[in-house]
Amino acid sequence: MIDKHVNFFALQKACEKPGCPLCTIINERIDRYIDGMLFEHISDRTFRAQYKAAGGFCNRHSEILLSYRDGLAVAILGRDTLQDYIADFKKHRIRKRKEICPACKEQSRMEKEFLTFIAEAKEANISTNPQNNEDIPLPIFFVKSQGLCIQHYAKLITFTKKVPKWLKNFQEKRFIDLEERTSRFIDFSAWGRQKDFESLSEADKVVWKELATTLRGEVK
Repeated sequence: MIDKHVNFFALQKACEKPGCPLCTIINERIDRYIDGMLFEHISDRTFRAQYKAAGGFCNRHSEILLSYRDGLAVAILGRDTLQDYIADFKKHRIRKRKEICPACKEQSRMEKEFLTFIAEAKEANISTNPQNNEDIPLPIFFVKSQGLCIQHYAKLITFTKKVPKWLKNFQEKRFIDLEERTSRFIDFSAWGRQKDFESLSEADKVVWKELATTLRGEVK
């Protein structure tokens, strides 16, 4: 039986939503992480030093800053970065960054933690009849979700020596099905095959959107 802790319940909740469950978790937690860094640790010298050494957040995570109404923390951190660039411009030499975006570093840590947790889940008996939601083995509710995006499944393979059979079968079948649906969409989009195209389901008529999302993931 899988030990019940915060990661288990976070995954259970995320699997009830559309899209890659891990993308859902990462988006929620990175928002909280940045909010916490800005408004709880703005005076933390260690964080300020890491932020400064990284040249601030990357473009993707910097965009999140635009959603904050209280701009004081954003201004303080941003001024440090701007001052560094001004100093570099005067010397006509751009310094090499010694750190990566703090939010990217935190995201990588979270991804490894959750992917390792998923990979450690044991095969579940499909006939299991749990008394309540807390008794449901992770594989049972995970295979009812849309599964991991390509990016997160690829990372899982790099983090674990062996992908459990239940997860490998579920994920790779989903990707194969998506490839077949995409090929059918392409074939039926050819000139003179309008009737074939009209026979596709509404989801298959826009399967290219699902393909694009699956390939890149939905992490902001």
